Amino acid sequence: MATSHVPDNAPESCPGTNSEQAGKASACAGCPNQKICSTAPKGPDPDLQTIAERLQYVKNIVLVLSGKGGVGKSTVSAQLALSLASKGLEVGLLDIDICGPSMPRMLGLEGQEIHHSNSGWSPVYVEENLGVMSIGFMLTNPDDAVIWRGPRKNGLIKQFLKDVDWGKLDYLVIDAPPGTSDEHISAVQFLLPSHKAHGNLAGAVIVSTPQEVSLIDVRKEINFCKKTGVPILGVVENMSGFTVPVASLSFVDQDGHDVSSKIREALGSINAGDIRANGELLFAKDGAAEKMSHEFGVPFLGKIPMDLEMSKAAEQGVSIFDTAKASPSALSLTRIVDKIVASKP
Repeated sequence: MATSHVPDNAPESCPGTNSEQAGKASACAGCPNQKICSTAPKGPDPDLQTIAERLQYVKNIVLVLSGKGGVGKSTVSAQLALSLASKGLEVGLLDIDICGPSMPRMLGLEGQEIHHSNSGWSPVYVEENLGVMSIGFMLTNPDDAVIWRGPRKNGLIKQFLKDVDWGKLDYLVIDAPPGTSDEHISAVQFLLPSHKAHGNLAGAVIVSTPQEVSLIDVRKEINFCKKTGVPILGVVENMSGFTVPVASLSFVDQDGHDVSSKIREALGSINAGDIRANGELLFAKDGAAEKMSHEFGVPFLGKIPMDLEMSKAAEQGVSIFDTAKASPSALSLTRIVDKIVASKP
């Protein structure tokens, strides 16, 4: 990952912040960064080697990203990890959404705490083969706001990667916040030395919804990955239409009067419990996410419909593969996970 070590407000002849002459060279005279550069540690960050050593037993690291917030990225992350674990794989799930941690709720782990040992921080376990780490486990009150600037958030992400004792994993799923800012840049910088040493950064799964307002930011996320050297496993179109059992619906006429009984009577002998109603709730061009993926030369992993069972699983902190494995969203997720697994040796 190419990064500049010359601050934007530095003089043209700046030796660079990592240089032994930083803050000492004649060119540094009068620079607003002189004092910082002269006292800052020089050379490579020694923690990067520690992170690479910690992650050497992780076979595949999967970043789950989204350009836009509110697209269901954390739901996809949680159920992706649960699906991988259901296949008998050893899985870790790291929540680096520092200001909006969702994993304790989505995995039924609220109230759990992190334990420390001589080997590092121990993940909180959903199952024997699925461990989770999140700042949510560190809050005394789950409603407390995390009001941190970038450096402190980045420091915790580094600590998660450096100090959590995952053991041997087939997959480490990392749920990132929306966007392409500090947390993403730092996470990639922390992970790339491990990838260089062990080839274990499998890539990014980028989650979108069908509308163009979401795809605008997904394009930025794809470009971020390409510029930083992160492989892209593919794009997932979440909330792609809706599907619901007809038996769970109520019906009203144009005046707002309930006509559910009349509709069911009209269905007659048809078993409404076996019929689902499908439709669209979001205005979008059909196939827009798939078309965009092809234009950027990245895989399109599939579509996940809005489904009450998926929402219920996330709210109750359970696996949809346990509660409703035959639901449309579970079947879609299974196909997506199978593609991800098949893409790696």
